[in-house]
Amino acid sequence: MNAAEIGVTAKDGVVSLTGVVDSYAKKMEAENAAKKVIGVNALVEKIEVKFPNSWSKPMLKLLHEVLTVLKSNWEVPNDKITVKVEDGWVTLEGKLHWNYQKEAAKRAINYLTGVKGVTNNITIKSKIHDLIEQKDVENAIRRSLPFEDNDIKVKVAGTTVTLSGTVNSWYHQGEAGRIAWKTPGIWNVKNDLTVDYYYND
Repeated sequence: MNAAEIGVTAKDGVVSLTGVVDSYAKKMEAENAAKKVIGVNALVEKIEVKFPNSWSKPMLKLLHEVLTVLKSNWEVPNDKITVKVEDGWVTLEGKLHWNYQKEAAKRAINYLTGVKGVTNNITIKSKIHDLIEQKDVENAIRRSLPFEDNDIKVKVAGTTVTLSGTVNSWYHQGEAGRIAWKTPGIWNVKNDLTVDYYYND
């Protein structure tokens, strides 16, 4: 990605990204890079995806390519996913057993030429019916984020895990959520963690 394609402004922890890129993958790379910067509390993303006319594809052709890439991905049970394509925007729906499958489905589409954006409406319905132990989630977060989890509070209600408290970067907020999703039996994670750059400073 050419840095000249992206305009960046920052004030009081709020970062704004603007510009025009020629692929959805570049847009996601810029967004993910900004989220990893210490001190970023909020992100305003106004990057537009525009590609040459030669890259544009008929809706049915793009739909076929999306279905093909999902079918070829061993992590994705593609028979449980429905796909809609409209003006380069891909919408995924369906029910899967694991969050990593949901993330893999979106990740597979990110790099397809002709994709302007992806809406991932896939929901999780775990096939594991064991009770979720709060301490299992807490221990997993503590092992992976030993210096960042002092104020992360975990609450379990049925198949839903809620995270609350404060971390000092947006990256750690996302990591805590991803770690919680790995707990067997979870259908939903509510990540209510707030980001405070000066926390634990």
